[in-house]
Amino acid sequence: MQRAFVTLSGLRIHYYRAGEGGSPVILLHGGGLDSAMLSWKLAMPALAQAHCVFAPEMPGYGESDRPAHFDHAIESYGRILHGFMEALDIARASFAGVSMGGALTLHMGLAYPERVIKLVPVASYGLQRTAPAHLLSYLLTRTLLLTRLIYPALRNNRAWVRASLSRIFADPTRLTDDLVDSVCEEIRKPKTGEAFAAFQRRELLPDRLRTNYLARLGEIAAPTCFVHGDKDALVPVACAREAAARLPGASLRVMHNCGHWPQRERPEEFNAIVTEFLND
Repeated sequence: MQRAFVTLSGLRIHYYRAGEGGSPVILLHGGGLDSAMLSWKLAMPALAQAHCVFAPEMPGYGESDRPAHFDHAIESYGRILHGFMEALDIARASFAGVSMGGALTLHMGLAYPERVIKLVPVASYGLQRTAPAHLLSYLLTRTLLLTRLIYPALRNNRAWVRASLSRIFADPTRLTDDLVDSVCEEIRKPKTGEAFAAFQRRELLPDRLRTNYLARLGEIAAPTCFVHGDKDALVPVACAREAAARLPGASLRVMHNCGHWPQRERPEEFNAIVTEFLND
């Protein structure tokens, strides 16, 4: 696995690369405290056996630049990703993205269909009309509670980090010490969480979520496989079922007893599902 940087629109974008042969696959991390390595550490080696795999980090995440002023919107990330493909001379690729990255995956299928081979939205954002406890979530995004209180508290309390991660796992026994340590390391980086806080302020409107692709899914031409945990507390599996029904020819693989981070909670099963779909 190799690491490198590419400069796009004046920003240094960090990415990982693995594998040499086969068609390109681009893996997209989620929001919050996520990064390319947190999301895809266990998937990249498996997928790299048959593909050339890239895992870029969006502005504000991982080792990429964390600019003070950036429009943290799915469309902006899409332009960064399109520039990333041009800079690395990637004509077409398959995309797999988790949560926020799942919405970016769908955006690529809609905005840049000529660049897309296949799509794998995982526990995808962009499929629901409202968030859990929507009004409360909306009000919280209008405060600085996360970036000024919660994230600093997590930096100094490993037990709280584990408890927070257990919310997105259906089976907390699968939450490894290595993953908890990696998240703790991510939290200690400067400006952690600010990008996602900006994204949330943009996305959560008083009565709905700004990004909702349900009405446009029928426009996607690329073969698509939705992957979703049946116990996802953030994006209910019913959202993925509706999405798969709205996209002709799409498939849905529901992972049982699995939460919002299936690629980390049940990596062997997840890697098998995605490998089968990409290689078919």
